[in-house]
Amino acid sequence: MLNLERLRTLDALARHGSVSGAAEGLHVTTSAVSQQMAKLEREVGQQLLAKNGRGVRLTDAGQLLADHAARILSQVELAQSDIEAQRGEVVGEVRLAAFPTAARGLFPAALTTLRRDHPELKVRTVELEPERAIRAVLRGDMDLAVVLDWSNKRLPVPGGLAKAELLEDVPDIAMPAGHPLADRTEVDLEDFADDEWVSWPEGEFCYDWLMFTLRSVGVEPRISHLAGEHHTQLALIAAGFGVCVTPRLGRGPVPEGVCMVPVRQKMRRHIHAVWRTDADRRPSIRAAVAALRDAGRAL
Repeated sequence: MLNLERLRTLDALARHGSVSGAAEGLHVTTSAVSQQMAKLEREVGQQLLAKNGRGVRLTDAGQLLADHAARILSQVELAQSDIEAQRGEVVGEVRLAAFPTAARGLFPAALTTLRRDHPELKVRTVELEPERAIRAVLRGDMDLAVVLDWSNKRLPVPGGLAKAELLEDVPDIAMPAGHPLADRTEVDLEDFADDEWVSWPEGEFCYDWLMFTLRSVGVEPRISHLAGEHHTQLALIAAGFGVCVTPRLGRGPVPEGVCMVPVRQKMRRHIHAVWRTDADRRPSIRAAVAALRDAGRAL
């Protein structure tokens, strides 16, 4: 009979593409992955892995069994969800991912609620950018991810995932206190056609959104500095090195020398929770979504 944990190891290898990636996703050592695969090969009587340069690849038999493993594990998760739903208790473990400002702005309050209302539930969290977080949920490495998109640029959510809106976040333009527009009550994006910008790193969803949004109003962005953390961006603004878009969620204290001005175009970030549809009935997922919504309403 096939061992479920060994099928889980094979599934992780197929999803991550390497022994080290599978080990990281399963939170075990690489030797543990190799041992599980050796046992699985003996059980099925066929070679499942072949050397590929310095790494490994799945053989035809390995890929065939990995396809079955993915379906089996999905059915197991459905069964677990149904059992948990029937029992109605919020217990076990739930793994949450969120982009940094959501982790900072929502997790402390949400985790406090979960610990108070569901003391038997173990919660683990990690910071991940939205696209990486969605992939982690699809792979089964995370149970739920807090992600974002913008009112004028949506983040694609793949099939197999459920989604619930948590809150809307309003960004402002951050500029040095001595900027000519710092005393305005509102500004237009077109007002900054001649300014240098501080942006999120290239390749991130929010970087692409900023390029798209500025160009849509006829502004060709002059990106001078890239920083993933908003605190770093604001430090650059305080020193006089441009302007940036700064969401309010998870913002924290504004540094001295920085002025925040709302944008007349009413830009909005939509903050969502996503999880696998085959885990939809798990009470722990529903409890986590409810706690995150409460944290958003309290802001």
